[in-house]
Amino acid sequence: MGSSCLGSIGLRQSSQPFYLDPIARLVAESVAQNATVRAIIRGMDRVVEENRACALSIVDCGLAEYRRVLELQGQLQEQRRAGVIADTVLIVEHPAVITLGARKTANRLLTDAEELARRGIDVVEIRRGGGATAHNPGQLVFYPIVHLQELRLGVNEYVRTLEAIGIELLAGLGVESARRKGFPGLWVGERKIASIGVRVSRSVTCHGMAINIQNDLSIFNLMVPCGLDGVVMTSAQKETGRTYDMEQIKKQLARLLHRYVGRGSSHDPSDMASGDARPTGAREP
Repeated sequence: MGSSCLGSIGLRQSSQPFYLDPIARLVAESVAQNATVRAIIRGMDRVVEENRACALSIVDCGLAEYRRVLELQGQLQEQRRAGVIADTVLIVEHPAVITLGARKTANRLLTDAEELARRGIDVVEIRRGGGATAHNPGQLVFYPIVHLQELRLGVNEYVRTLEAIGIELLAGLGVESARRKGFPGLWVGERKIASIGVRVSRSVTCHGMAINIQNDLSIFNLMVPCGLDGVVMTSAQKETGRTYDMEQIKKQLARLLHRYVGRGSSHDPSDMASGDARPTGAREP
């Protein structure tokens, strides 16, 4: 990926089965011990390397079920609070799932549970900020498990940092996106292309950002995204008509993550592109 500081991710075909619980243990051990580990993710070997000079590990989870990655986040967050591991970011695509956030009034489904089950769409209640949103293949999701106090970031600055990463990533795909006052996430005109929902416990984050690259947007018709009536969701593919290489996008995301939240970063959140400051504890709308 061009630099030893990018937490390189290699791929090799494998016939071994997928077990996520052992992966959670191996990932935690690898980032704690500064080791290289092979994690079996849906038939692919993902080689995850941590570089202590950057104090940031980036793990590509491939396509993985939401509930299992949620459990992994909890394990890593606990270890990060205890100082056992370094800052870590999980990059993932999820099978179809709708997640319901902490703001109950913003959790508005437009179809019943039986119909969602018939379509194979899981529904998960979680403790992040914000309301209902959806994930499915072709959407790029990343979950930073980082210590905000050690990064000298407040929650306001952290949310804006995630937005800045998304803005730059999308610009590289030919999509001009922007913040929208009062609504964390990213917009292309009146259309929403990225959502942010975070939870911070004792200065350590979990959950994160979802950017629509080339996913099936019809899943958003089954709910009111973020509880915003009339909101229209869009994707990079819908805006440009192009098909993207998700692996290349992940590599670019890794570079941006190291630049914005890596310990060697000289990035100053106060120098970010214009956007409204958010109250401490800002969450996805």
